[in-house]
Amino acid sequence: MRRQDHAAASKFLSYVLRHEPQAIGLALDSEGWTHVETLIAAAARHGRILDRALIEQVVATSDKKRFALSPDGSSIRAVQGHSTARVAIRFAEKVPPATLYHGTAERFLESIRREGLKPGERQYVHLSEDVETATAVGQRYGKPVALVVEAEAMHRQGLGFHQAENGVWLTAAVPAQFLRLAGK
Repeated sequence: MRRQDHAAASKFLSYVLRHEPQAIGLALDSEGWTHVETLIAAAARHGRILDRALIEQVVATSDKKRFALSPDGSSIRAVQGHSTARVAIRFAEKVPPATLYHGTAERFLESIRREGLKPGERQYVHLSEDVETATAVGQRYGKPVALVVEAEAMHRQGLGFHQAENGVWLTAAVPAQFLRLAGK
C-alpha cells in the first residue's frame, strides 16, 4: 500500500467521522460510532475505496490516535474533535493535572486575552499535557504560541474536564483569567 493511500484514508475518515458524515450518507450514533461495514459501503457509493485492513491500519498507526475501534472490531469512531451536532460523546469527568497547554497562533492572542478559549465549531477546547504538543498544534495556524491553562484552579472553581481515549484533555471553555503565555 502506498503511503498517500494511507494519508488520504486518514483525512477522509477524519472528515466523515468528525465533521460531515452526511456527505456520504453515513449516520453516527450519539457516541460517534458507526459500523465498519456501513462505513465501507457508504464510502464506496461515493467513489472512495476503503477496506477493513486499511481502516485497521489507519486506526493503529494514527500518530494522534484520532480513531478507535470497538472491542469487537465491528464499529469505529473518531475519539474527539467532532463538529457535527449529532455526536455528543459522554466522557467521564476527570480531575486534570495542575496545568495543561493549548496551542494557537500569535494572531489570536488579543482575542483570547479578552474572551478566553472557546471551542469554536468543535464541542470542546482541546488541551495537551505538554508544551511541545501545544506548540506543534499552534504551528498549523501561523506563528505558534503555547498557552498555560491553570487547570487545577479551573477545576476548583467547578469547571469540568474530560480526557479522550487518545489522551487529549477537553473542557467546555477556558476563561481568560486561567491563561498565561508559556515561559512567562
